Amino acid sequence: MSIALFSGLIIAIVLIVMLLAGVPIAVSLGISSILAILPTLNFGATVLTATQRIFSGISIFTLLAIPFFILAGNIMNKGGIAIRLINFAKVLTGRVPGSLAHTNAVANMLFGAISGSGVAAASAMGSIIGPVEKEEGYDDNFAAAVNVATAPTGLLIPPSNVLITYSLVSGGTSVAALFMGGYIPGILWGAACMAVAFFYAKKHGYKSSVRLTFKEAMIVVWQAVPSLLLIIIVIGGIIAGVFTATEGSAIAVAYSLILSLFIYRTIDLKELVHILIDSAKMTGIIIFLVGASNIMAWVMTFTGIPEAISSALLGISKSPVVILLIINIFLLFVGTFMDITPAVLIFTPIFLPICQSFGMSALQFGIMITYNLCIGTITPPVGNILFVGVKVAKVKLEGVIKPLLSYYAVIFAVLMLVTFIPAVSTWLPGLAGY
Repeated sequence: MSIALFSGLIIAIVLIVMLLAGVPIAVSLGISSILAILPTLNFGATVLTATQRIFSGISIFTLLAIPFFILAGNIMNKGGIAIRLINFAKVLTGRVPGSLAHTNAVANMLFGAISGSGVAAASAMGSIIGPVEKEEGYDDNFAAAVNVATAPTGLLIPPSNVLITYSLVSGGTSVAALFMGGYIPGILWGAACMAVAFFYAKKHGYKSSVRLTFKEAMIVVWQAVPSLLLIIIVIGGIIAGVFTATEGSAIAVAYSLILSLFIYRTIDLKELVHILIDSAKMTGIIIFLVGASNIMAWVMTFTGIPEAISSALLGISKSPVVILLIINIFLLFVGTFMDITPAVLIFTPIFLPICQSFGMSALQFGIMITYNLCIGTITPPVGNILFVGVKVAKVKLEGVIKPLLSYYAVIFAVLMLVTFIPAVSTWLPGLAGY
């Protein structure tokens, strides 16, 4: 048995067993990696190298963007912007059939992008729009399905911590290019879901009874402008090269603090302390995860696991289409039980070289793997956005799955566009000079 196969089996078996036992993902990654390399290196050298890999993995300037964006997102989550974005989305969707469902979708894209969290979007939008949909006669399961299906769009539409993480693990792919690359796939995801909602709403006669005058609409837009400016200032500055992603994340914190403390006045200093603590906890989890995954990346490189997997896949078929379909199916399966961040950290070093051998750019692969794993957040058995959306809507999982099937179909169709049409993810970055 080759070293690569032996080490790969140890990692896979130990990792699965520890995850099933409820061991934290970062700890599972570190232990499984160390056990996989012990037959090759002595214990002292293994522990010393693993420690060095943790510190080298987290000693990267770009990584500072993650805690800042987490903090900015948490401030905005508590800062009362959800209702303003919902009202703004109502202005955009007008009175088309199923306008509240479309409002939910647009608001999820906006709020998810600002907060950087699909779970936060599903929770906030579901709790606010859900009761209104119920009053207007919308089916509870349909309303919950729309909310769940569109909540992950904010993980693709920047700023996105997942794309920052991918930038690090892929060897320095431009964060600005990844941010630009996420726009079209994220918007296509949302638009495809809105198309499904439109036909369902038209069939069942869902119409909005609310009509805003021009003056009321302008007031709503004006109230939402400060929140929307966050996206324009931060993302625009990063793309234009005015500041880096890390500097942009710090600006996002400062802006969101000013917005929530002095303009909207929706949080106070006491609540800010709790926000800082929650952000620190979340940051600690992610940073430790990045460090532990760096051990696994070293072990896989040292033992030749990526090359072995590449040879195995190419042994199945030489066709790029077949290989890419296999990779997508595998990632879809992985996404159903593993969170996005660890999955990106684990599988990027394995699959990126294979896709690059077919001529796929690191940028396109980054959007593809992120999009793919986002689907797992709304898929049983572990999809966290799915279960949050179901809980907020106070419906049963089995009732939501049936209307979700149509959304899965169109979301998967867009995944195929992202996979096989490079321009979907590379056109905008190319237009911006990346």
